[in-house]
Amino acid sequence: MRAATLTLLVRAYCHLCDEMRDAVLPLVAKAGVSLREIDVDTDPALEARWGEQVPVLLAGERELCHYRFDLDALAAYVTGAALR
Repeated sequence: MRAATLTLLVRAYCHLCDEMRDAVLPLVAKAGVSLREIDVDTDPALEARWGEQVPVLLAGERELCHYRFDLDALAAYVTGAALR
């Protein structure tokens, strides 16, 4: 089974990004899920698509949450990923 990977879209000097990162990191580590972080300001396409919604937590192309961390969405994803 391939390990699940989440993507956290952030930008520098974003307090909401810092808050979401701080909430997500311990949970994904405990669940054995990898977290990849991308600064949307380094990619024009990402900035155009997600810039106003940052921070955004993605599972592939699926948005789990934006602005504020959603524990229920992450738990549902992790539980579903563990069953695959």
